[in-house]
Amino acid sequence: MVGFFRRMGVFIFSAAAAWGAAAQAPAAAPDASATQSPLRLIVPFTPGTGIDLIARTLGPRLGERLGRPVVVDNRAGASGNIGTEAVVRSAPNGSTLLVSVNTLVMNRSLYPQLPFDPVKDLVPVSLTSWGQLLLVASPKSGFRSTAGLVVEAKRRPGAINYGSPGIGTPHHLSMELFKTTAGVFLTHIPYRGTAQAVSDLLGGQVDVMFLPVHVALPQVKAGKLVALAIGSDRRHALLPDIPTLAEARVGNVNVDMWYGVFAPPGTSPELVARLSRELKDILATPEVRAAFETQGMDPASSTPEEFRTLVEKDADRWARVIKAQNIKAQ
Repeated sequence: MVGFFRRMGVFIFSAAAAWGAAAQAPAAAPDASATQSPLRLIVPFTPGTGIDLIARTLGPRLGERLGRPVVVDNRAGASGNIGTEAVVRSAPNGSTLLVSVNTLVMNRSLYPQLPFDPVKDLVPVSLTSWGQLLLVASPKSGFRSTAGLVVEAKRRPGAINYGSPGIGTPHHLSMELFKTTAGVFLTHIPYRGTAQAVSDLLGGQVDVMFLPVHVALPQVKAGKLVALAIGSDRRHALLPDIPTLAEARVGNVNVDMWYGVFAPPGTSPELVARLSRELKDILATPEVRAAFETQGMDPASSTPEEFRTLVEKDADRWARVIKAQNIKAQ
């Protein structure tokens, strides 16, 4: 403790004396509670989502390496903004981290009145994985290829509909990017969550939709959905016969979703670097790779600087889509 301070109306009047006392006193023991208190991994969406899977897979392993318990805290609501703000407002002491998806950067443009900046007010720690979106159709729609979908959409603008878990979700904005690239118009039907949207897609009330591979794959294999194309630069190992959108000749559309870990603003570079190193080692283990890959996600890691560059570039990309399509959050 260096300097002057006031307590109960009395001044400590000699800085030199204070320094002397400090020099003669034994060194203070580390605060055990700082390392033994639980580390909260805040997931800004409901349990069972891809982000939740990531947090629950990485959490115990990160806890072992840090020597402290880890708790996954689902803070769903407002398209992820509630959980995100909880991390933005948390102390930068390594006790709270955010596990999120690229919805984070989309929200920056969809919610310009947010009391925080989802990009500037978080510290990127590490990329954890990539998830691919699959363009699927209801068998009742009659679509068996992306080319067929585009031809029919041009012939009957607005007659074909598509679903999403809500305005501003990756599923929604990915389809808007696809529409712009392919030069077609499809009618958007937003839902409050994925479950009901998929239910109506299976029932034929919805014609087409972008879905994460791990959500769509069981339905595709069961013949309940038709896989049209993958929204990535390359085909997916679990669906090797399904072409990319570029291969389907509807435009070079990459709508891969990134997942990653963020820390509160003000977190020290040293702590961020250590967390990033630990996550890199965890993500390289065979059991974690297997857990991710069976869910259709590709494990990946990065330095904090690399992750920051990715986040900032993606924020700019989706900002252009949101502006061009005049998309407003509701």
